[in-house]
Amino acid sequence: MTQSSVQAPTVAIAGGGLAGLAAACALAEAGFGVTLFERRPFLGGRASSYQHPGTGEIVDNCQHVLFGCCTNLIDFYRRIDVEKNIRWYDRMTFVEPGGRRSVLERSFLPAPLHTTPSFLSLPFLDASDKLAISGAMAALIPLPLRDRGEAFLDWLHRYKQTENSIQRFWKPVLVSALSEDLELVSVAYAAQVVRESMKSESAREMGIPTIPLTALYTSAADYIGARAGEIRLRTSVESFRAQTSEVRVTANGEEQGFDYLVLAVPFDVLARILPDTPAAAPLAAMLGQFRTSPITGIHLWFDREISDLDHAVLLDRTVQWMFHKSRLIQAREAGSGSYVELVVSSSKSLVERSKTEIVDLALKELREFFPAAREANLVKSTVIKEVNATYSPRPGIDEYRPRAETSWPRVFLAGDWTATGWPATMEGAVRSGYQAAESITHVAGGGPVRFLVPDLPARGFMRLFG
Repeated sequence: MTQSSVQAPTVAIAGGGLAGLAAACALAEAGFGVTLFERRPFLGGRASSYQHPGTGEIVDNCQHVLFGCCTNLIDFYRRIDVEKNIRWYDRMTFVEPGGRRSVLERSFLPAPLHTTPSFLSLPFLDASDKLAISGAMAALIPLPLRDRGEAFLDWLHRYKQTENSIQRFWKPVLVSALSEDLELVSVAYAAQVVRESMKSESAREMGIPTIPLTALYTSAADYIGARAGEIRLRTSVESFRAQTSEVRVTANGEEQGFDYLVLAVPFDVLARILPDTPAAAPLAAMLGQFRTSPITGIHLWFDREISDLDHAVLLDRTVQWMFHKSRLIQAREAGSGSYVELVVSSSKSLVERSKTEIVDLALKELREFFPAAREANLVKSTVIKEVNATYSPRPGIDEYRPRAETSWPRVFLAGDWTATGWPATMEGAVRSGYQAAESITHVAGGGPVRFLVPDLPARGFMRLFG
């Protein structure tokens, strides 16, 4: 559907993160008059970058990656013409303290067996670990598992996982994917991560942006602007009033009317701007059930190269991932030093620590993994804590994740915390934006427009499981 009336329906979108941008681009393409409000001076939300005042460097607030199974995120990147700025990898390197490396990669075997040869050769797991993991995989892969209130750590113990397999396999993979400790993760979410990553040989390929995150979303702003939309930065939506014929939106003290409103903000922000009315009470009660989990990014600049790896999973320590930004970011590849970002998901132990303490810890651990770092001089550093980075995917939370539609016919929700069927990921955020856009086109008349794209099709033996 393309809106062909003289006066196109207008839509206000609160929030310039991935959910809001996805909704805005979809609706602008469908002919709606889009106005997007973002309180920060840049787009991207939690997946953004900015010039850090202490270092003068452009830094991402936290490293974000995507996988081949993220079909809607990939569609969004294609829509705004930035897919070319994603570098894809089909090898994952695990590094132990002391520097020993193990590589997980695809083979000639069909899914879900395509990583089996390299998995069986991983030296950091022994035979009992691999046997236990294989048994758990056989239970997780065939069919989607429902949330029955059980935490994934309890499930792992029930399926006789060794302590080494939990600490060196399940924890590195799933805490990074779900940004929460295993004892607080729903079995259904953990199973989904495993199943989606194994359903095709390309599903687990990892994509990493080669430009700063906000630079990706400048293209989204251009896409919206080219379709007569408007982006208002440094402008916060403070409240709204849903009426029969329009929605009155107050932003930076100024009220304006729109035909529709998409609230694409974090759940804790939404709780603050909901009207104090009976109609808002059920949604407010649902929002009160959510909890957050922190992520910490540690940025270190060295005077020399510390590793030949672009990225690595780090085992047995606080830091979980190393991203070698000077090898990843296009503009930095000619440099002689190393700029690395270290990521700690579910970083509860770091929230109260000072920057100095965190950097000292990171340096100590990094030098255990990469011997060349012991001779390198640290030039500068910074720590970025996202204390409320994601919602906690705890058992039972699906019951409280709201749909895009609300009790107000002209007001819709978007955000990775809404009922997307996915956990708190960039893929979930884009899905939520597309869902909100589809709902608006349906309400506006003329038949709904389909923006969501299908999941990655199963291949190999995974086709037997649907």
